[in-house]
Amino acid sequence: MIFIALGANISGPGGPPLETLEGALRRLGELGIEIERRSMWYQTSPVPASDQPDFFNGVISVRTELGAEDLLATLHGIENEFGRTREVRWEARTLDLDLLAYHDLSTLESLKKEAQHLLIPHPRLQDRRFVLEPLAEIAPDWCHPTLRKTAKELLIALCDNNRCKPLS
Repeated sequence: MIFIALGANISGPGGPPLETLEGALRRLGELGIEIERRSMWYQTSPVPASDQPDFFNGVISVRTELGAEDLLATLHGIENEFGRTREVRWEARTLDLDLLAYHDLSTLESLKKEAQHLLIPHPRLQDRRFVLEPLAEIAPDWCHPTLRKTAKELLIALCDNNRCKPLS
């Protein structure tokens, strides 16, 4: 299973955040990345806490012939198309596309041996309610390849006060 997290909290070339997220989904399809499942959109406070506008977040599972590194490069290209800049960590974003997991591949175990650009599963997904809630919605039984816990178990174990508000 391949999972991608989507998020946006400011308007850009794709329009307001929710329009941008829908546009990103269309763009993925245009590039031959098939969306198998998608969560609903969730409205969440910025993490870490700041005076930025709330984010809109979701998770999709996809099918693609692209390898993990090529898929990550494609996601970064789409972010650029939608006006994403990478100047300050934790800054507001027109679009954020994170590769959460690529089948059972884990690059985290080999980090001590060599520096890698591709970090999967995403190193902070287990700490982020705005990722775990939509992930558990579409794949509650997905098992984290290194933590050996399901998305549902990770969500239950998460101790934070940053509740996600599902959009109806």
